[in-house]
Amino acid sequence: MKYFEVKFTLSPYSTDASDVLSAMAGEAGFESFEETADGLLGYVQQSLFSEDTLQEVLSDFPFESITVTYDIREAEDRDWNEQWENEGFEPIILPGLIIHDGRHLPDNLSILNSKFLIEIDAKLAFGTGTHETTRMICAELMQLPSVARVLDCGTGTGILSICALKLGATEAVGYDIDEWSVDNARHNAVINRVDDRFTSLLGDATILNKVEGTFDLVLANINRNILLADMPAMRERMSPGATLILSGFYTADSPLLIEKAATLGLTLTKQKEDHDWACLVFSYL
Repeated sequence: MKYFEVKFTLSPYSTDASDVLSAMAGEAGFESFEETADGLLGYVQQSLFSEDTLQEVLSDFPFESITVTYDIREAEDRDWNEQWENEGFEPIILPGLIIHDGRHLPDNLSILNSKFLIEIDAKLAFGTGTHETTRMICAELMQLPSVARVLDCGTGTGILSICALKLGATEAVGYDIDEWSVDNARHNAVINRVDDRFTSLLGDATILNKVEGTFDLVLANINRNILLADMPAMRERMSPGATLILSGFYTADSPLLIEKAATLGLTLTKQKEDHDWACLVFSYL
């Protein structure tokens, strides 16, 4: 999958302005950012990028004394998770749950205090548990009663499906637009021994036209714009009484998503945040 790398320069630089810039660029489809000395490097899929949209978003930049300039170039075709693959990550410990890679095993004490272990081998896919949005959804899953069918929108490494399956779900279906993610999710399902209950599909929300039945739990850790566009398709696949958990966006974006959910007959039951990232839980009654 081809990406553009956009170098944003703030003059003068401000940490607060940089945080706001990343949130606004997210509205133009940017998926990830790296901090620089004077701004940000932003990454966006070439097929989804619109410079007109970016300019429109930046026209409302609220820091009048700060100038934002940017330079667009094609991103290097490299392994975006090379650091994870080569170095791994330290175990993420949540109440009753540990997420780890094959290189960094949790200590014995942590294992004794944990009911569930998830091993993630991240290859070109988002979702190791280190990001606030993934941690919030996993923590929420730990508090929900077990369900039958789970739909995982934008599955990434498959971590959310794997977590739900280990917690007692009977079946999980995940999809992603990135072929690497689809393959990586299948791989992680195998090493966690839940592959007999997990299906990983390549495509966007339209792939749901080929999926039979409805789901008791729908999960989506995706950026705000995709959530707004795809929420109707998610809602159509929810069984009566089903739960929808959304994350992948900033707290400032929550009102838009709550408003959209209300038009679809979904009721907000919980919301939380972690370092300006938000997680919303809805029910369909």
